[in-house]
Amino acid sequence: MRQEILINHSSAETRVAILEDARVQEIYIERQTSLGLVGNVYLGKVVRVLPGMQSAFIEIGLERTAFLHVADIVIAAHSPSASVSGTKALPPIETILFDGQTVLVQIIKDPIGTKGARLSTKISIAGRLLVYLPMESGIGVTQKVELEEERNALKDKLVALAGDEATGGFIIRTAALDAPNDEWLNDIHYLKRAWQSIQEMRLKHPAPCLIYKDLNLAQRVLRDMVTSDTVQVVADDAHVLEQLRQFAQLYTPSVLEKLVLAPIERPLFDAYKVEEELNVALAQRVELKSGGYLIIEQTEAMSTIDVNTGSYVSGRNLPDTILKTNLEAAKEIVHQLRLRNLGGMVILDFIDMQDPTHADKVTQVLEDEFSRDRTRVSIHPFSPLGLVEVTRKRTRESLSQLLCEPCPMCAGRGMIKTTRTICYEILQEIRREACQFNATAFRVVAHPDVVDMLLDEVAPHFALLSNQIGKDISMQAQSMFFQERYDIILL
Repeated sequence: MRQEILINHSSAETRVAILEDARVQEIYIERQTSLGLVGNVYLGKVVRVLPGMQSAFIEIGLERTAFLHVADIVIAAHSPSASVSGTKALPPIETILFDGQTVLVQIIKDPIGTKGARLSTKISIAGRLLVYLPMESGIGVTQKVELEEERNALKDKLVALAGDEATGGFIIRTAALDAPNDEWLNDIHYLKRAWQSIQEMRLKHPAPCLIYKDLNLAQRVLRDMVTSDTVQVVADDAHVLEQLRQFAQLYTPSVLEKLVLAPIERPLFDAYKVEEELNVALAQRVELKSGGYLIIEQTEAMSTIDVNTGSYVSGRNLPDTILKTNLEAAKEIVHQLRLRNLGGMVILDFIDMQDPTHADKVTQVLEDEFSRDRTRVSIHPFSPLGLVEVTRKRTRESLSQLLCEPCPMCAGRGMIKTTRTICYEILQEIRREACQFNATAFRVVAHPDVVDMLLDEVAPHFALLSNQIGKDISMQAQSMFFQERYDIILL
């Protein structure tokens, strides 16, 4: 597999596209107006301890004070509760913190709405291959390694390479499985230097202050996504490229030769057709090369994908046509889930197949395609109703959540009421208003199409209502209104 990474940078946002075999598979976007704070380390000051909630408010220099729960506090090793899990065994927070105390904290959840950031004193620093937990002990291994012997071998390797530096805890990431020893050592040294820098900054600055900022999107891409399959990392901004070179020089020297500055003749995302893929990723309907198509619908509870044959009629017989459509759809479904970053429960409705071996072939294609996905995925067999349930871990906002907002016309329903429905609603509303208020007359202000129908097809019902309530009803067209909006004015 040939992988290319494209980094498009502007003053407003940074966009990253991951291409596999010349096709866009993943999109990442970081906007200056909404930079995440998760991972940043602060020296904070305790503002208020709340024994009743076993929590504390911490001032870290943001607009709102942040929130720290006792379960997110590292308990000293000598504490009787240190080895016991569960908040019930934890000591009362008022015995750990006091007002005015300075404490080293890390943001684990961004501020949302009126809620401040959520904090933890369990500091973690992510490297490319490892995650360092300086306040804890022990070694964890990515869940993708299932065999106990392999997990133990990786732990032994880390202890041997770290040597005297093996203080604190570590988590071995998936990227470390096939990495050479020198990359492990580079990661260990990087993490130790980062922690040393945090400790030095802690002594130099008074609370509250930011003392460690997580890497920007371009740097995280270099740290986390460049693999042996990556042939080049192309950036269209010379300053960003220089930042990446400096970062690579210190932490991932093997990547230096893959860093490339894009030519200026054409926008980077246009040259690689990324913009086209972005437009497709926001559409409900996705065309298949065979003539079939997918209908993708995303809701708060789950996402559903329906497969249709469309105009595809080739093949020796109907079962053969259905199988070929479903196999092509299976590949495209995985591509769209990764591109759109759809997570949670996903229901796949393939075209019904009578032959069980055909269903097995479709399932195998799904498994093969998902094997490239960085996100944890679970595939369940075909149900008696012919549906496949896929669960994909949510790691960030989906592309549509990031780039779109609900339609102000339909409020996210995807449909609007018909003109006739609105006319009948207006009749009911006038009847309701006439019962509640003693107005001398009523005036309806509505979209021109609604007014036209009220004066034409609905006119007899309108006249009958006027006679029933004994009030005159006039109408006024308002072209600025959308179809569902109307006002009834009491005169």
